[in-house]
Amino acid sequence: MKNLVILIGRLASAPETRNAGDTAITNFTLVTDRPKIVDGKAVKNAKGYTETIPEFHRITAFNGLGNSVAKHKAKGDLVEVQGRLHYSKWTDREQVERYSVEVVAEEVLFL
Repeated sequence: MKNLVILIGRLASAPETRNAGDTAITNFTLVTDRPKIVDGKAVKNAKGYTETIPEFHRITAFNGLGNSVAKHKAKGDLVEVQGRLHYSKWTDREQVERYSVEVVAEEVLFL
């Protein structure tokens, strides 16, 4: 069994780091694009380019990796993230069950 995610995209905003005890936690949003498909075919614009739809991915990096991303990367920078999917479930103040998914980064390559 394997839980592996590889994404290449641009940072949607500057990375943010917070500390939880001895652990530094850095979060950022990565934007990737996928082709817009209608009736099984990629949609082209007037100039002949394939139209795309942005997808936003929540990324979490810990300690040294996260600190390096926060120090050297900014909004719009291109990176490759390799990691794993992590699912969370919790009950909010109104007793509604909430769910989220994020990518826990194990490697971030600066492109």
